[in-house]
Amino acid sequence: MDDTPQGPPLDDDERAVRLDALSVRGLAHPIRLKMLGLLRTDGPATATSLARQLGLNTGATSYHLRQLAAYGFIVEDSGRGTTRERWWRAAHRSTYFDRNALTGDETGEAFVRAIGQIYSEKIQRAIDEYATLPPEWRDAGTLSDTMLMLTPDESTRLVSELFEVMARYRRHDPDHPSPAPADATPVTLQLQVFPDASKLADAEPPEETG
Repeated sequence: MDDTPQGPPLDDDERAVRLDALSVRGLAHPIRLKMLGLLRTDGPATATSLARQLGLNTGATSYHLRQLAAYGFIVEDSGRGTTRERWWRAAHRSTYFDRNALTGDETGEAFVRAIGQIYSEKIQRAIDEYATLPPEWRDAGTLSDTMLMLTPDESTRLVSELFEVMARYRRHDPDHPSPAPADATPVTLQLQVFPDASKLADAEPPEETG
C-alpha cells in the first residue's frame, strides 16, 4: 500500500490517518491493503476494475470495499458513479501507526504481518520484472541491505532522516497531481530498520554504578 510508515507520516499532510486498535481491524487483511494501495496510487476505481487488477471476483472486491468504507479508509466518488456501479476513492493520502500501541493485539499483529506479506510480494515481483525494464531503469534502483552498529537513539534518528529524504522527493498524489518530468514514473521505496533480536538477547546488561 502507498505509505504505511511506523511513526509520523512523511509530511504534514492533513490527509494522513493514524491507526488505532479499532481502525486497524479494517486493514488487517492483505487484499484490503492492496486495494487501498491501488486507490491511493492509481486514483478512483470500481469493484470490477479492482477485481481485474487483483485477479479476484467482483463479489470479493465489493465486500472488501464495503469494509474499507465502513472503517473510513475510502469514500464513494459520487461524481463518477452510475446507477449500475459505484466508484471509490481513498479518503487519506497515507497511513501511519504506532507499533507499540498494536503490540500484543491479535488484530494489530495480523495487520503488521499483512504489511510484511505485501512488501515481500512487491520485491519478488520487482525481481521477476527486472529483465523487462528499460536499460536506464535497471541501473536506477537497488536491492541491497547493510548492517549498522547503532544505539536506539541513533536508529531513531536514522529513520527520521530517511523519512525527511523521502518527503523531499514526493510529488505523487492522484487527486492533486503536480508537474513531473516526462520520464518520471512511480517508484517503490520500502524501508525496514530493525535490530537483530538474537544479538540483543546475548548482550550483557550494562554494569550499574554508584
